[in-house]
Amino acid sequence: MRIFLDTASVQEIRELADLIDGVTTNPSLVAKEGGSFQELLGEICALLPGPVSAEVLSLETEGMVREARELARVADNIVIKIPMTIAGMRAVKQLSAEGIDTNVTLVFSSTQALWAAKCGATYVSPFVGRIDDRAGNGMEVVDDILEVYGNYGYTTEVIVASVRHVRHVVESALLGADIATVPYKVARQLFDHPLTDEGIERFLKDWEKARG
Repeated sequence: MRIFLDTASVQEIRELADLIDGVTTNPSLVAKEGGSFQELLGEICALLPGPVSAEVLSLETEGMVREARELARVADNIVIKIPMTIAGMRAVKQLSAEGIDTNVTLVFSSTQALWAAKCGATYVSPFVGRIDDRAGNGMEVVDDILEVYGNYGYTTEVIVASVRHVRHVVESALLGADIATVPYKVARQLFDHPLTDEGIERFLKDWEKARG
């Protein structure tokens, strides 16, 4: 399973660029960083060769397509995030025909994911954390999407999004999701375990004792 970093922070991306497989951004994350959107995207894309998702702001098909074409010119590894709406799916069909990669975002059900795949989306992003927030089961939705895609041979890849904790990542891997996109804090936690720290400390103490 690939790991994407869900952030627009150049500092966070630079720290993990040689370990992660891609980046996802959204308008909220970009707004926190300030400055020019396209310049920020260009800087992020230069840090790693993997996919970098950038979201359109228009709610109409024509506007989405226009924004997507502009964003796609920033770098070869740009992926266009499109919201799961009827207008959005029309944009995805058009962009797919033009060879522009898309990531359908704000997906909360297997039926929405089915439409995204039928329209030619490169990626689909079910928001597991937000589903859990509403007393649903986000990972069950991911499982359903994977089964539907397997039934019909869809090549759309599943990005598990709105990840809140390490367990979401573990469950994503167990289900066979293609990708999990994680915030910086969770990405760092994936490396950590208290027994690892304890083991390193013990080995160093034993080494110093043996040398002494």
